[in-house]
Amino acid sequence: MKISVISLCRILLAIVVCYWGFVLPLNAQPNSVSGASKASPKTTFIFKKVEDTLKKQFEKSSCKWPPEAMYLRSFKYDRELEVWIRNTGEEKFQLFKTYRVCMQSGAMGPKRMEGDYQVPEGFYYIDEFNPNSMYHLALGLNYPNASDRILSDSRRPGGNIFIHGNCVSTGCIPIMDGPMEELYVLASYIKNEGEQEFIPVHVFPIRYNVKKSQEYLESAMNVNPDLKTFNEPLRDAFHFFEVHKSIPIVLINRDGSYLVSGK
Repeated sequence: MKISVISLCRILLAIVVCYWGFVLPLNAQPNSVSGASKASPKTTFIFKKVEDTLKKQFEKSSCKWPPEAMYLRSFKYDRELEVWIRNTGEEKFQLFKTYRVCMQSGAMGPKRMEGDYQVPEGFYYIDEFNPNSMYHLALGLNYPNASDRILSDSRRPGGNIFIHGNCVSTGCIPIMDGPMEELYVLASYIKNEGEQEFIPVHVFPIRYNVKKSQEYLESAMNVNPDLKTFNEPLRDAFHFFEVHKSIPIVLINRDGSYLVSGK
């Protein structure tokens, strides 16, 4: 029986995963982003409308256009989406803009099954550009990731989680049409011309340095103690970035739990 090189590599990877108890770091996932272009009439119009505004915003912030890397942080309870940019591999990330998340569905905690209306919590990346979304424009997250596939309902984990326009949510992150146009154009430029093979998106339940938010999460953890264990690596990743302005390496243990390296 002949075994192709690709099949052999997959077998060897599976052996490594089983032996060491974790999968590849989340910021080393293969690139599977599709549609990151301005080919359609709709996106051509949007790029024309938005590019000049973005360039002026970058000029005002003394930032290079287009940036070479981007990192997104979403905060469920605080209903905000941060856009961080970096111009070279040696520079730290700097905050470009914070968008308001106009609607939130679900409660504190990760998404675990289809139809639970939960916004996922965890470590993701953009894996789809959808210019024809019914919610204007959309950037897809790679939910379920490797952790979710272990911990979520094996038959119906759910999917189709997006950052999108409009103001509707059954588990997605809506930021209205205007901000979504900016984010879509920016992400497209970084994907096509920047240094990143993927754009990381970390979804946190709260801002861990805001007292009111901390109190809300504490209340939720009192009702559901499992949230405390789940939140520890998310909190570690949040504080690592706050200190270093660089993205921590995140691994996934064999039981599906996250492990933040270098915290």
